[in-house]
Amino acid sequence: MPQNYSKLLEKQRDFFKTGKTKDVEFRIQALRKLKKVIISRNDEINKALKKDLNKSEFETFTSEIAGPLNEINFALKKLHSWTKPLKVKTPLILFRGKSCVYYEPFGTVLIITPWNYPFNLVMSILTGAVAAGNCCVVKPSELSPHTSGLVSEIIMEVFDEEHCASVNGGVSETTELLKEKFDFIHYTGSTNVGKVIARAAAEYLTPITLELGGKSPCIVDKSADLEASARRILWGKFLNAGQTCVAPDYLLIHKDIKKQFLDIMKKELLKFYGENPEESNDYVRIINEKHFDRIASLLSCGNIITGGRTNREKLYIEPAIIDGITWDDPVMRDEIFGPVFPVLEYENIDEIVEMITSREKPLALYLFSKNKSIWERIIKEISFGGGCINDVIFHQVSYYLPFGGVGNSGMGAYHGKWGFETFSHKKGILNKSLWPEIKLFYPPYNEKIKFVKKFLK
Repeated sequence: MPQNYSKLLEKQRDFFKTGKTKDVEFRIQALRKLKKVIISRNDEINKALKKDLNKSEFETFTSEIAGPLNEINFALKKLHSWTKPLKVKTPLILFRGKSCVYYEPFGTVLIITPWNYPFNLVMSILTGAVAAGNCCVVKPSELSPHTSGLVSEIIMEVFDEEHCASVNGGVSETTELLKEKFDFIHYTGSTNVGKVIARAAAEYLTPITLELGGKSPCIVDKSADLEASARRILWGKFLNAGQTCVAPDYLLIHKDIKKQFLDIMKKELLKFYGENPEESNDYVRIINEKHFDRIASLLSCGNIITGGRTNREKLYIEPAIIDGITWDDPVMRDEIFGPVFPVLEYENIDEIVEMITSREKPLALYLFSKNKSIWERIIKEISFGGGCINDVIFHQVSYYLPFGGVGNSGMGAYHGKWGFETFSHKKGILNKSLWPEIKLFYPPYNEKIKFVKKFLK
């Protein structure tokens, strides 16, 4: 049964009021301890992710552990400079004034994370919140119980409860948490649940960041390097068995190279996982039976070019590429979030722009082309969260780039300084000199309007 979380929030609010989390050295020590514990519990993280998703040690380290460690290292390196007041220019009309932006933590933050990257997404987001000086309540996903349990253990080991705490449980626990008044909410997950989070946040006018999803297109132009493109696209699509919010959702391929490219993809897929990917140590499983059934039902669409074998008992779905797809097929209605890769063809760039812009804005977009004019047109004319040219997924690895969605795919961004800024209120301060005393704005106004208008020309 879910508990009442008011006492936990009260304890965190009281701790926040002490001002301890605003001390930069306090934040640094907390992040150093978090880093140390992540490294020391590497083997346990591997075992937990093996149980939850059948992740290999390599994939666990590269997609779950390395990201948070990089985020922590970057924050440790930059935190002193990030927290300094940012000096900005002052308009001439405010003569003898100095302007600064101060970064201050919101206070108590709720972080709700999903099951697909159950370690990475907790620790990377938590890093930004702690670096900004907040107290945090983390709600990891109940669908990845082994990893989420370990995440809670690590949080308890690193932080005192009044600073950061973890709440395990399912929908009922999340519902109870959302009844509380947090100062900021960060949610990663589906668009439908994101709407629920937004409604709950609106009750208290709580600011939010929503990292959602959508159907992220992958475009291959005639000028692309076909073999390199195939390898990169296949890796990104079938990483974590397609259970990645920024995975290429569908392939848009120029009709003139479609057959050649599909042949190359079949060969490269064979190199990745062998004749029977079920026996590969490098291929992940579907998280549970509910998601298995949903994804498996999509295999009835179009014509399977390669793959598509399933084993419900082992939650295994073989990487599948399917052709003969239209926008009316079930596989094209919602984000796939699994190892099914539908293929659509196009003839010109106008078709691409129309196809994508007439639908909800995607979280990511990937373009494989050597033609810079096509790059520029896609970036300029299509709205999407972020993406890559001649690669996939790696844009969200860089802590120098903001990662987030737009429209139906989310709002707000994080990673690196963007994460620090997301969890910080930007307080603008004007420090005005007492001399000279300019009486322009004081009544009686008389003809002063003429002088004010001159400043605005």
